[in-house]
Amino acid sequence: MLHYLDSSMNRILAFLGFSESLFHEILKYTMIGLGIIVFISLFFVTAGYGRYISKKWGPQIDNKLGWIIMEAVSPILFFIFYIISEQKTQIVAIAFLLIWEIHYIQRAFIYPFLIRGKKEMPITIVLMGMVFNGLNSYIQARYLFHIKPIYPESWLLTPFFIIGTTIWFCGFIINLHSDHILRNLREPGETGYKIPYGGIFRWISCPNYFGEILEWIGWAILTWTVSGAVFALWTAANLIPRAISHHRWYHEHFSEYPSDRKAIIPFVL
Repeated sequence: MLHYLDSSMNRILAFLGFSESLFHEILKYTMIGLGIIVFISLFFVTAGYGRYISKKWGPQIDNKLGWIIMEAVSPILFFIFYIISEQKTQIVAIAFLLIWEIHYIQRAFIYPFLIRGKKEMPITIVLMGMVFNGLNSYIQARYLFHIKPIYPESWLLTPFFIIGTTIWFCGFIINLHSDHILRNLREPGETGYKIPYGGIFRWISCPNYFGEILEWIGWAILTWTVSGAVFALWTAANLIPRAISHHRWYHEHFSEYPSDRKAIIPFVL
């Protein structure tokens, strides 16, 4: 059935006058343009979830359920595109799959259940997240497993893969550790926000975002693709404005907030 979906997608594209490689190129550069728009927009409009939750974003659902629905798109679609490819037994393809799935299984099926307290998330945010995750999973997986020529096994020993994977792993650990610190700020029964300390919080207000940006910079390097670079740019475009908003919020709500902390890039921004 999955191979039927693959051939059906190609027939639809052919009917519309596109080869998949051309469609992929158009979609990829469209995403770059949209990323620039998102980056600029988020300096004027704060996405309405987390501490910025607002009724103006429309109906809301439990944020744990929202995270699962929104993030599950990525590991499921990426795995489907891997399964229907002819590279299932290729060691490099398996490595890419594992790296992607480690992040998104944690994000979709572990992280939501670690969230403390009962909060809500606008359905509009969930839907936008699903659309982005679906498009991005297509862009990444179809290029790696279908459009691009097969990576030789020797790719695993190249500086691109070794350096990129190291950066990805460092970002992943920073992201997990920072989330752990944030979850454990409050004692049982406490509410409200506190100033986080420890780890990379010593230098920046949003090390969880910094870690995620590092992950996808690492991904762009270890795959050495424009598609990977598009994802890294999108991640930065989405998280840098939000980190600046967080940083400003901390200073507005805590007079004792450390003045030497930056927002998201140590010693820089």
